[in-house]
Amino acid sequence: MITNGKDDGPIVVAVDGSEHSLKALEWALPIAHTAGAEVLVAHVKPDHAQLWQARRSAVLGDPAPGGTAPDPVAEYVRTSLEGREGLPPVRYASLDGAVPQALNTQAEQARMLVLGSRGRGGFASLLLGSTSRACATTAPCPVVVVPHSARDRREGKEAAGRVVLGLDPSETGDRAIEFAFRQAELLGATLIALTAFADPVAPFPLIGAPAPAGPDQDLAPLLREIGRAQQERLAAFAGDYPKVTVQSVVGPGDPAGQLVAQSETADLLVVSRHRHRRKDSLFMGSVANAALLHAECPIAVVPAEQDGSERGRTGQGAGRRA
Repeated sequence: MITNGKDDGPIVVAVDGSEHSLKALEWALPIAHTAGAEVLVAHVKPDHAQLWQARRSAVLGDPAPGGTAPDPVAEYVRTSLEGREGLPPVRYASLDGAVPQALNTQAEQARMLVLGSRGRGGFASLLLGSTSRACATTAPCPVVVVPHSARDRREGKEAAGRVVLGLDPSETGDRAIEFAFRQAELLGATLIALTAFADPVAPFPLIGAPAPAGPDQDLAPLLREIGRAQQERLAAFAGDYPKVTVQSVVGPGDPAGQLVAQSETADLLVVSRHRHRRKDSLFMGSVANAALLHAECPIAVVPAEQDGSERGRTGQGAGRRA
């Protein structure tokens, strides 16, 4: 099977006490319970707290074990969860350092990293906080960003039972496909594989221009070819997840726009993060970036394979699931 982070690792949830981060925690708890995973509640201490601790250590020396200053955010979360039933195992970590780097370090051993779309320090006008964007771009494991209430028009509604995978047969990484299958299995949801493409015969849109006359161009051969390529990618994983019902959607249109539209009724949107073209590059692809900014349901951004090995490109690999 392809590794989506550490299969036996925790689900790391970044909290800072904000409403957005607490909403992300509430999303992760039942997911972890269903998956039999531990939740690691991670709080990166603010700069002023880290500075105070460093100055204290410089004057008084390193504190004895258990003698560090209490973390009010971790204590608040611990108190709010205390006594609740049906929770997965939960532990807490107070971290030092820059926020994205500290979270990415924890993500090295995690099956996924979950964040709110904005943190305590974010501007209300921003669609996505800087920490969420940085982790979605660089984290070594899948990153799930839970949208804030103003974007999530599904809040309070019954689950739709749909996991939507944005699938470009030639670009989407195998890790993203397997992650989508696995989440659909855990949620008991239908997997919607969406492949959208630009209409090669559509004219450039001109404001005020009349619709072109004449019969529509026949896209049937192209639809068949793209549909075949999509099915080849999915077939390499379907055998590993026989309980997952898959629905295929193939057609012309804007991929990002169609994914965002699907997010209005989906439980989870899954997109692949492109490979880094350069070692020091931060590259996430325009479709993944647009979906991350505007999706109305939680969205998982899954990094591509680091070693370049892929099973889906050859249509092989069924039965590799552990």
